[in-house]
Amino acid sequence: MPTTTLRIPTPDGQADAFAAFPDGGGRHPGVLLYPDAFGVRPELEERARELSGHGYYVLVPNFLYRHGPAPVTELPEHIGEEIRPEIIGRLMPLIVEHTTERILRDADAYLGFLATRPEVAPGPVAVIGYCIGAPLAMRTATAHPDQVAAVAGFHPGFLVTDAPDSPHRLVPHLTARVHIGLAEGDMTPEALGELNKALDAAGVAYTTEVYPDTIHGFTMSDTDAFSPSALQRHWDRLLPLLDGALTDG
Repeated sequence: MPTTTLRIPTPDGQADAFAAFPDGGGRHPGVLLYPDAFGVRPELEERARELSGHGYYVLVPNFLYRHGPAPVTELPEHIGEEIRPEIIGRLMPLIVEHTTERILRDADAYLGFLATRPEVAPGPVAVIGYCIGAPLAMRTATAHPDQVAAVAGFHPGFLVTDAPDSPHRLVPHLTARVHIGLAEGDMTPEALGELNKALDAAGVAYTTEVYPDTIHGFTMSDTDAFSPSALQRHWDRLLPLLDGALTDG
């Protein structure tokens, strides 16, 4: 699959990004893929390549670009449980600084950039997020209901919070089809119930599912959380979602 590194102009600077798209030219539905807290790295680049093999132009931005190019902190080849807390401790202050206002400014820029790419077909796009990327995906979809036809989040964090602008409170603006794939323990039953209630009220097509025998981060093969069976379940849910929303099946 052809791949490229890019710089996306935003109101706050230049966001570095990775993109993958199918061989053979032509124009393909666009997918904006927000990475997990560890950011753009070989694991996410391979995810984009695999997804592009199914016929999509996949853009993976470094959402923490204000703090430097990806990776914004040094990462080992494998993120084991013994080092994970230290890395998260370095990243969390940067994630906290990534306010809703910044998320939305960047989402405008990313979607606008996709619309200008000669490899991207006109029409709606999908947004995917892993871990902290899931609320970014949901905020992007609810802010751009006319552009985003599918949204998916895997082992998400912070979809349901007490904040007035919690992502689940914005679901009334949603028009996209939705899949949320959770690890056991990602949400309390009460929080998942709140999310489902909001999705029901919005009248959108959705599924939320707790993937069995999983822990947070189950799709990422460069972490100890990785579950091959759960990653396959993720593909089994994601690909039909994208196909139905972006290519009419």
